[in-house]
Amino acid sequence: VQLQASGGGLVQAGNSLTLSCILSGGPFSAQALGWFRQAPGKEREVVAAISRGGGTTYYRNSVKGRFTISRDNIKKTMYLQMNSLKPEDTAVYSCAAKYGPSRGDIFTSVMDYDYWGRGTLVTVSS
Repeated sequence: VQLQASGGGLVQAGNSLTLSCILSGGPFSAQALGWFRQAPGKEREVVAAISRGGGTTYYRNSVKGRFTISRDNIKKTMYLQMNSLKPEDTAVYSCAAKYGPSRGDIFTSVMDYDYWGRGTLVTVSS
């Protein structure tokens, strides 16, 4: 399984970005998925997670109401719509997949995931 994240860039505070993560080499619908980020000097943290079927989602408190995670099981792609971006959202964002969980389960720990993609850098200027 390979994951490829894209869509990062430099934006001003208050603006929006949409990240995409394409999965190849494995059954997309069998994977629970998550977005993580790591800022310089900080540990990797979960941003959002979504279940296999897409019916269950999780957001860390600091992004609730601003970010939306979604998935398209036909396109084998996961998205992270990020609105009202803040300088503290600046980080490398990575996508991750966990193979074969129950349909409604979500996962928020780095240790839960089986596969990781290279990150995409999001920089938010003030």
